[in-house]
Amino acid sequence: MNKRAAVLCAAAAVVAGTITAAPAGATGSPAVRAANVAWKKCGTTGQPKLQCASLEVPLDHDDPGGERITLALSRVPHTAKTYQGPLLVNPGGPGGSGLSLASFVASALPKAVAAQYDVIGFDPRGVGRSRPALNCRPGHFAPVRPDPVPAGAAAERANLKRARAFAEACRTKYARVLPYIDTLSAVRDMEAIRAATGAPRLSYFGYSYGTYLGAVYAKLYPQRVRRLVLDSIVDPTGVWYDDNLTQDLAFDDRHRALMAWIAKHDDVYRLGTDPERVEARWYAMRADLAGKPAGGKVGAAELEDTFLPGGYYNGYWPHLAAAFAAYARHGDSGPLVKAYERFAAVDAAGDNGYSVYAAVQCRDASWPRDWHEWRWDNWATYRKAPFMTWNNAWYNAPCAFWPTRSRGPVDITNWEPPPALLFQATNDAATPYEGGALVHALLHGSSFVVEQGGGNHGVTLSGNTCLDQHLAKYLADGTVPRGTGSVDAVCAARPDPRPLGSEAASRTARGVTLHGLLGFRG
Repeated sequence: MNKRAAVLCAAAAVVAGTITAAPAGATGSPAVRAANVAWKKCGTTGQPKLQCASLEVPLDHDDPGGERITLALSRVPHTAKTYQGPLLVNPGGPGGSGLSLASFVASALPKAVAAQYDVIGFDPRGVGRSRPALNCRPGHFAPVRPDPVPAGAAAERANLKRARAFAEACRTKYARVLPYIDTLSAVRDMEAIRAATGAPRLSYFGYSYGTYLGAVYAKLYPQRVRRLVLDSIVDPTGVWYDDNLTQDLAFDDRHRALMAWIAKHDDVYRLGTDPERVEARWYAMRADLAGKPAGGKVGAAELEDTFLPGGYYNGYWPHLAAAFAAYARHGDSGPLVKAYERFAAVDAAGDNGYSVYAAVQCRDASWPRDWHEWRWDNWATYRKAPFMTWNNAWYNAPCAFWPTRSRGPVDITNWEPPPALLFQATNDAATPYEGGALVHALLHGSSFVVEQGGGNHGVTLSGNTCLDQHLAKYLADGTVPRGTGSVDAVCAARPDPRPLGSEAASRTARGVTLHGLLGFRG
């Protein structure tokens, strides 16, 4: 914990270096044509009370009389006599659809708590059922892609060609829209949603990138915040180039944790009891697939894509381990292809999500425009963390050629809103622990709840009773835990999963549902 305590001690110095405040005029009332949202029934078997609506907002919030776009909304309305207003939820991304998350949150919270809120999900601008919905280059991730590791000039040229092609396709199709697909615009959309509900204040619950979205909302509209829950927290000082390099190191650690778990269960997988030897067999499998893709679908890039979800959620480990063992021991590629199709194959919704991801990240903050800097930084990181470094670099590489000018990250330092409740796992790879500790220091009065030993990304409403109790108390009456040190409460992580077919393997249903909604790369 010494390193993490040092992060908090250094927070004041970091605050001085963060840049960019809210844009001029952002704190005014948003331009919303309708005073209220017209909700319609769209119930499902699992959530019969679900309602849907749409809301028009300006494409450019600084030009409220100009072009309009449409946001898709979902709501599970309150049923209790005690009404605490809207609870807006977001799964992260950027580019994640939030429509289904409203139903999940409403059903996963204790009934007495959920009944006091209108739980509202939304597709951020450009996403899903909101219009226009971006899809810059359909099939961009169609297999088989070039090997992400640019071992030679030809491999680098092939990957650079794909990155440039994606950026150019976005420019060609959406040049008018791209300057307004960013975090600040999405935050102003959130304020428009609040205003349209007629509520004086908004409660917010965000995962992953949604934590940055929520923190920026609190910065721009502190007087509109009632409750603020942030789970798996983005480091706002690394947005976004540095955050991705930091991710690479953390994902390598999580991949090695998976290799160690497989070695621990050698009685099932028969890949050896030494984690380093198991890892060597995984990289041997990668080398084989780079030369001969499994089923004509799973090459080196697709293999990395398939195993990346294991870095987000250990509930996937038994499936990934079984596919790995089948290939490594028997040459059977069938389970590996099925795992790719389940965890990594990109459909039209995935193309849409990636288009918005790229648009937001490339617009939000400055990225190096000189490819030599990318090459230098990623080779340096790869030498320490080979698992996903180059795959992640190419995922973000369109930002080197992006057609819109970049903004700067928002300084989220905030003394005004009510106490926020923050959740963070110590071994989270997508948003490493240090980011959560830093945001705790930047949000005055916030409470920091840590899942000790946990490595999953998105930890509340995923089966950890201790974490969920803190969440429920906060949403019920604003109660937050208070500690004497840098952490306010500690919850032990749940045990790692058991191999498939074991008695405990079915206990992760809620976690699987949540992580299916949160997606990956966010």
